[in-house]
Amino acid sequence: MTPQPSTPPTPADDHPTAWVVLLRGVNVGGSRRVTSADLREAAATAGLADARTYANSGNLVAVGATDDGDVAGRVAAALADRLDGDLRVVALTAERAAAVLAADPFPDSVADHPSHVQVHVSPEPVDAGALARLVEDRPERVAVVDGVLYVDYVVGIGRSKLTPALVDGAAGTWTTARNWNTLTKLVAMAREAT
Repeated sequence: MTPQPSTPPTPADDHPTAWVVLLRGVNVGGSRRVTSADLREAAATAGLADARTYANSGNLVAVGATDDGDVAGRVAAALADRLDGDLRVVALTAERAAAVLAADPFPDSVADHPSHVQVHVSPEPVDAGALARLVEDRPERVAVVDGVLYVDYVVGIGRSKLTPALVDGAAGTWTTARNWNTLTKLVAMAREAT
């Protein structure tokens, strides 16, 4: 009997990666309108599969190859072609998004008022010192962990005078923010996708 060649095991790196993709400043107030259908179609154009959106506010979970570090750029380009304009996009692997949750610097607030805690992510490093100075005389608390900005809006986001423009100005770069509940849901969706 002739031995059959065995199929080599597939390395873990060949498995697709789940991505959490976040758009900045869409579908809030009078800002740029991006439908969930637009976002899913842009993901497909960008080479991502199994695209699912959440809360119609620029949140996407999709699956793509692990060797592609430019997911955000491809989704942004696909949206620009589709909608005739530039949008800012950040992409985190599911593993990175889960690590952001695990690094929670405000467990007391997350336990009692998770919707008061926002996570701001950016493609650039944020200026932790300037952000700390920004809240010196404010009720909000900030922390920067592994390049991610966490803001505890102690009195609630709607009552805070700490605007996205102030945060970005102190951060030294643009950010896109999601409250704790939204990020938790996106991480759960990303885990289901892999």
